Amino acid sequence: EKLGDLAVRRVTLTGGEVFTRRDIWELIDGIIANRMRYSILSNGTLIDEQVLAQFQVGKRRLRLDSIQISIDGSCAEVHNRSRPNSFDRALRGLRLLKEAGFPVTVRTTINKHNLHDLENIARLLLEDVGLPSFSTNEAMPMGAGCDNQAAITLSAAEKLEAMHIMQRLVARYPGRLQATAGPQSKLKMYADMERARQTGERVSSYTSGHLTACGCIFSKLDVLHDGTIVPCHVLHQLHLGHIATDSLDEIWHTHPIILAMRERRSIPMRQVPGCIGCEWADYCNGSCPGLAYEITGELNRANPEDCYRRFLAETGVTDAEKFWLTR
Repeated sequence: EKLGDLAVRRVTLTGGEVFTRRDIWELIDGIIANRMRYSILSNGTLIDEQVLAQFQVGKRRLRLDSIQISIDGSCAEVHNRSRPNSFDRALRGLRLLKEAGFPVTVRTTINKHNLHDLENIARLLLEDVGLPSFSTNEAMPMGAGCDNQAAITLSAAEKLEAMHIMQRLVARYPGRLQATAGPQSKLKMYADMERARQTGERVSSYTSGHLTACGCIFSKLDVLHDGTIVPCHVLHQLHLGHIATDSLDEIWHTHPIILAMRERRSIPMRQVPGCIGCEWADYCNGSCPGLAYEITGELNRANPEDCYRRFLAETGVTDAEKFWLTR
């Protein structure tokens, strides 16, 4: 009701796993009653014929924008290393949704376990299952990725290899692979930074020369399972209030953390600790503020995981070997 009063238009339900909640349909009906649309992020394992039938009640299917399923391997051997004992059920749920005509999408998180399975994953999803497209990101040193960092996050050499693989897949399946983070996204980000440096033009948001942030503090907020309000799921440590006791309107317009994060875009990269003196500072935006905070403990820092200077130093790539310049 609070979201409806603020004219929020869309809600994304995620977890954990949303279908473990006994009140999931009550939540969805509440979203609909307050004139909002919704999306779901799921591991797919609990989606069966009964769940599909529940979507036919009232306006549940009509107001559904998408259901995103996590698939991290083309077979049980690979997928289950990241998501134990779940491949068969996840794939079954995905196929059920696709065959029933639901707006289903897939996200693949690239990690050490599936790096060499990416081409098989693309073949499974795009050719076998028949999805129009799917998206990728990359395992990051946060959450489970922090606890198992050495076991799942990519080394610099593996990141370079993943970029090679994604470039081949993008060429093989034009317009059918999407990414806002991870190796495929870095192909564009690094190419844009190089082009901006050569031309002096701000060719994309990646090359603003100022710290920026994603939509989390301009168009989105997160509410955790216990009602705690945070800027986004990555910045889950920064508590802004509680949905049952605090005003969303006041948090959105006046909370010091929100206001401080919005001011990031006025900070030149050349003034950011760790970036002072960097030759790429004028053509960078510091990337994800959530990961920057997770890794450095400071809000006004750049995300080291996406640092181009660091990437070039760790991989030893020469100018002649920058294959992303030919995109």
